[in-house]
Amino acid sequence: MNRRVVTVLFLAFVVALACTVFVWRKLTAGAAGAPQKSNTVAVVAAAENIKLGTVLTAGNLTTIQIAGALPQGAIRDPKSAIGRGVISNLYQGEPILESRLAVVGSGGGLAATIPNGMRVCAIKVDDVVGVSGFVTPGMRVDVLVSGNPPGSQTGSQGPVVKTVLQNIEVKSAGTDIQKDAEGKPQQVQVVNLLVTPTQAEILSLAASQTRIQLVLRNPLDTQIAQVPGDAMANLFSGTAAGVKSTAASIPGQKAGARKPAPAYINVEVLNGSTRTTERFPVPEGRQ
Repeated sequence: MNRRVVTVLFLAFVVALACTVFVWRKLTAGAAGAPQKSNTVAVVAAAENIKLGTVLTAGNLTTIQIAGALPQGAIRDPKSAIGRGVISNLYQGEPILESRLAVVGSGGGLAATIPNGMRVCAIKVDDVVGVSGFVTPGMRVDVLVSGNPPGSQTGSQGPVVKTVLQNIEVKSAGTDIQKDAEGKPQQVQVVNLLVTPTQAEILSLAASQTRIQLVLRNPLDTQIAQVPGDAMANLFSGTAAGVKSTAASIPGQKAGARKPAPAYINVEVLNGSTRTTERFPVPEGRQ
């Protein structure tokens, strides 16, 4: 082959290779600099920790990017959340869902958290007796009342205690400022319970005539116990329902029954002129 032809072909190959490298670099640089298509979606989130009952403002809100499927009820427009009350605590960076906010126009505070058909009833309880220091929102309690029943003879049975409500949800607990008989402000322990209208009437009547005590219960225990109530006289006579049930739980033992005292055998021992008497207990199987 002619040397000139070989030279021309070699130069053409070099030029083609250079062009290929140049075009490849341009394409690579363009792809790296071009903005990639995002698979995330912006949703409204809490810009800070927000307590129950707060009415949201623009300062409470921010936006975050979420990849993949959106949580059910996620809010994408901040205008849909501003002015609505929070019905459960929100934490910084948490997406705000429709289920965590009160309906539009209902405002904030405790009232916005009350389900339809229910009521929140506030009762005063003692610091220790009412265990209000241990009651927090979401816990479940039983309501006990104690006092002298109307029409009963004073001193006949003494105060009577009765469980009037069971498995009641606590909405809030804290202190409230009220005035005493002299008009001076004083702090009282207040617990707000979520009840039906009928249960609200029972609580209102009990609060005005009896002493109320709250009893904590396991939130997973939803069984309604059949509690008969009891009187002070039965407590001291040993016939109270709790005393009888405790005795009945022991196999073979009846309420109020006592175990008989063990029997003994007297044996006279003669040792020469000395006479002694020894006492031995009879084995239980031979009594």
